[in-house]
Amino acid sequence: MARSFMQDIGTESHEPWSSILDSMLTGSVRTQSSNSLVTDSAAGATAFACGLKTHNGAIAVDTNGTPCGTILEAAKNAGYATGLVTTSRITHATPASFAAHVVDRDMEDLIAMHMISKNATKHTKVDLMFGGGMCRFLPQSNDNSCRNDDVDVWQAAKDSGVATLTRRSEFDLLSQTNQSMLPLIGLFAHSHMAYTIDRDSTSQPSLSEMTQTALNLLDDTSDKGFFLMVEGARIDMAGHDNDPAAHVHDIIEYWRTVQKVHQFVHSNPDTLVVSTSDHETGGLALGIDPEYTWHPRVLNQVTKSAEQVCSYLFRTQKQDVTEVIEDHVFPKYLGIDNHTQAELDVVVDALQVKGGDGRHKACKHAIGGIVSKRARVGWSTGGHTGADVGLYAYGNQMHKIKGNMENSHLGTLLMQYLDVSPSQVTKALANTATRQLAFFHSPHHDHD
Repeated sequence: MARSFMQDIGTESHEPWSSILDSMLTGSVRTQSSNSLVTDSAAGATAFACGLKTHNGAIAVDTNGTPCGTILEAAKNAGYATGLVTTSRITHATPASFAAHVVDRDMEDLIAMHMISKNATKHTKVDLMFGGGMCRFLPQSNDNSCRNDDVDVWQAAKDSGVATLTRRSEFDLLSQTNQSMLPLIGLFAHSHMAYTIDRDSTSQPSLSEMTQTALNLLDDTSDKGFFLMVEGARIDMAGHDNDPAAHVHDIIEYWRTVQKVHQFVHSNPDTLVVSTSDHETGGLALGIDPEYTWHPRVLNQVTKSAEQVCSYLFRTQKQDVTEVIEDHVFPKYLGIDNHTQAELDVVVDALQVKGGDGRHKACKHAIGGIVSKRARVGWSTGGHTGADVGLYAYGNQMHKIKGNMENSHLGTLLMQYLDVSPSQVTKALANTATRQLAFFHSPHHDHD
């Protein structure tokens, strides 16, 4: 979708257009977990991090709940610098699976503590973390906290020598210093960072900006090299919302990020970059029966994500909702100046759904559905699918990253490339606490 969006919007022709990833395609990855043909992000990321299959919901533990050493932890022990960059909460399933070990992905309070912990050599195991999720690091006595206890993880990080930052202005200063700032954690949002389509560039850095800064800082830290995991997390979340406009803009931002990494690898030919996905989300299709067409320009008129539109509507007085949708949401946010009564009704009805989570989901799907229908974009689900995902590589020994393979095998190949083994880490983790006493388990992850 994003490729043909760029072709139509950027070139205004039917000439072929390619993204940076198209030049890096080497194969595909099978994504099933140990207990389901359709994985979640926890099991999917654990396969990459530990080189083994586990059940849905598990964060770097095996099917028995035993911690498994990750490629990041093994790399740190071997002398590499390490980093995690994401647009989700830093404690969310994918980044967590490289630096934490819990039996349930919803144990984010414990995950936060694991992520600032030290390894067997008394070094902070993650040298650099950029993302969102500040609320998981603050004690529940703080009004901005979402923890279930009074542990101040942010202060604990500072006390252990970790540099911390939360402001865009502080982030920008990182590129102006020659001093080593690591270990470092920068969290720029209460929960997830904003979709690209919604992002305020004065308050939050983009994924590509965070990645470029991470590359610069990590490259200056260790003579041996570094391991960096970068996640364009909100691509998946837009898929869950069936929000094609938010989806396409976050994919394009991910391409910008890959371009930055590609340039770094080109200048440092002893480096390998690999790109893939935990899973596919949404079952996206271009073209809805009976027409053999879709309309990218519909997406180009949208200025806000369905998430932001719905948050705005939930703050609107009930008696004003219809007028606000007709006079503001449709023309200013969705670029629709000829809405139908049916489109108005579907949004109003969604706002009447009982239950906070259910109402939010219904609203986002209503907004996304209107845009999708006009663009002729189809979705088969609001969840994940069992489809294979693309595998992309560039740089040193990229010829070894090819073909169709299990996600766990890719994790093993990456460990072999770094010449690290997780076995010693796994042994050292034997007594690690993997259960959080108080937490809310969600049986349905809207963004997983």
